[in-house]
Amino acid sequence: MDFIKLAKERYSVRKFAAKKVEEEKVAQILEAGRCAPTAVNYQPQRILVIESGDSLAKLRNCTPYHFNAPLALLVCYDKTASWKRSYDGSDMGVVDASIVAAQMMLEAASLGLGTTWVGHFDPAAVRTAFELPEYIEPVALLPTGYPHESAKPSHLHEDRLRLDDTVFYNSFDGIAPGARGAGAHD
Repeated sequence: MDFIKLAKERYSVRKFAAKKVEEEKVAQILEAGRCAPTAVNYQPQRILVIESGDSLAKLRNCTPYHFNAPLALLVCYDKTASWKRSYDGSDMGVVDASIVAAQMMLEAASLGLGTTWVGHFDPAAVRTAFELPEYIEPVALLPTGYPHESAKPSHLHEDRLRLDDTVFYNSFDGIAPGARGAGAHD
């Protein structure tokens, strides 16, 4: 599939079929994450595959946004392994984990599966339920599975800002906080 077509057609699935995701497809999704670019190629991502009934039950206590998916991927990063920017110490682990998550979501879509990015979860509950070491930082949950036959994109799915509202060339001069820009070329 053409990448732009895939990116446009992929949507957040919030209703899943009960069908289990095949191990081969899970492996392909994880491989897409493994191949993701990370800062200085440090690869600090750590993925927890949540697939057993007990683990999925634990997940339900951490977020209302599990959508009863038959599989969830908890995307984390290792704070001791992530690259820190020398200028200000900013930890790139969240960025790295986000790139990994995005690639896994797109691979899932290419395999006919659905996902949704869930950032609304209780990190303390996740830490306790899944016994995360202190140096492992959870970033996103990806409920994953086959879309239910009634699943459909949100009514906001195609509501996108124009490029000239979000892209600027050479300067942000004249843009007010929260305002959409003109994005003019110089």
